[in-house]
Amino acid sequence: MRNRLSVRNIATIAILGVLGAILMLFDFPIAIAPNFYKLDLSDLPCLIGAFALGPVPAFFIQVIKIIVKMLLKPTSTAFVGELAAFVISTTYCVSAALVYQKNRTKKGAILAMLVGSLCMAIIGTFANYAFIIPFYVNWFHLPLETIIGMGNAIFPIIHDKFSFVLCCVLPFNLIKALIVDIVTFVIYKHVSPLLKQ
Repeated sequence: MRNRLSVRNIATIAILGVLGAILMLFDFPIAIAPNFYKLDLSDLPCLIGAFALGPVPAFFIQVIKIIVKMLLKPTSTAFVGELAAFVISTTYCVSAALVYQKNRTKKGAILAMLVGSLCMAIIGTFANYAFIIPFYVNWFHLPLETIIGMGNAIFPIIHDKFSFVLCCVLPFNLIKALIVDIVTFVIYKHVSPLLKQ
């Protein structure tokens, strides 16, 4: 294990975490999910940091990202949105880092991003089904039928919570991961020397 706790690496983790928090503020809806699902590129600094520094720094980048984001923009979801973002994004970046550590090549990076993306999509889908949607239903008194109706307006085959997460949440997370993967693949070689020096 490299000296991950050097002053330089601690500073790098902090900078990447803050950058992730700033990117988290610039979110936007996409057509395949209701508008309260917002896509952002806040995982980009973490995935780059995960490849350059490893899984443990990736975890701390996510911690800093969420803390700074809440300082910049207070929660509107009773912290559930932030907790969900932390769990799903950490799963994505840490799993990718674990795979990349074993094979630090271009093919290894592609495999790592594929594994990370699949883990993110699976955990994100399960979390929405089991915890996130029920929380919004109970805490914000948003009827489940309303959420399903929003999904049905996009995909007529949606008729229950399971089909909602399968048709909206799963592809949403896959698209988010794919975008971050592509950008990381394009820029990583150019920025990694700055992180490793």
